[in-house]
Amino acid sequence: MPKNKIQFQRGLSLPEFLNKYGSDQQCREALIRFRWPKGFVCPVCGCTLYYELKTRMLFQCKACKHQTSLISGTIFDSTKLPLSIWFLGIYLLTQSKDGISSLKLSRSLGISANTALRMKHKLQHVMKQRDDSKALSGFLQVDDAYLGGKRRGGKRGRGAPGKIPFLAAVATNEDGHPISMKFSQLSGFTKDEVTSWALKHVHPECIVVSDGLNCFPGFVQAHCTHKAIVTGGGPDSVQRPEFKWVNTMIGNVKNSILGTYHSVSEKHVPRYLAEFCYRFNRRFQLDKMIERLAYVAVHTAPMPQHRLTLAEVRW
Repeated sequence: MPKNKIQFQRGLSLPEFLNKYGSDQQCREALIRFRWPKGFVCPVCGCTLYYELKTRMLFQCKACKHQTSLISGTIFDSTKLPLSIWFLGIYLLTQSKDGISSLKLSRSLGISANTALRMKHKLQHVMKQRDDSKALSGFLQVDDAYLGGKRRGGKRGRGAPGKIPFLAAVATNEDGHPISMKFSQLSGFTKDEVTSWALKHVHPECIVVSDGLNCFPGFVQAHCTHKAIVTGGGPDSVQRPEFKWVNTMIGNVKNSILGTYHSVSEKHVPRYLAEFCYRFNRRFQLDKMIERLAYVAVHTAPMPQHRLTLAEVRW
């Protein structure tokens, strides 16, 4: 059997990464390019003339005298970690197929478990913000899915207690190959909830295939073409070719969460789902993922600790 070229693509090796981003100066120069690709721009007045205060690592505008640092107003705002540690965290997070736990991240980076968890959640937030700005298009396979719930002694199925509902959507091309996916936690599978989600995350005129759950006609109200296939439930229903990729992706994500994290706090589920989607949607260019995430991170507003601990917006 021939190798899958996507699964076995080379990516960016650790020696190559260290050669490009192994020092704080290299990381700083990279962030300057990402934040100001055409040169410094004052965030207050827009002036492009500045002094560089090298002893304090600040840029001072010649016009309004406003002083700004490279990381102020970005996801790295107020961090005490070296930029090289942040870049190594980005590398480990993007190059691991099944994700990396905050405990393993802390051991790999030599930082505390709490600091590693904050770093991971901030980078997941960047991933979510980026993917939320891009709507799915083309042919969509859609299904309802759940995380968690009682393993023994509880009711089985959709009504089981403790389950976290999320909507799984996989976009395929005309040849039926998966292109991108979006997994979003919902408050419940109602027609209004699905309609609101589709209006935000799906291009109008998409062709959507789902099972017969009575919430999915909400895609029609979002100006999509909807085809419902009554599967009848049971193990055989997940083998249908119309839902091949969405069921495959649901299984992969669940297995990865169980194997890597064992369990995920409900309020952080959207971030973890976004992490898997971000990597999958950019799997064709593994070697570019570090600089792409760093670019988005330096253009993402700060996410302080008190906001990280709040419940995440589902979608």
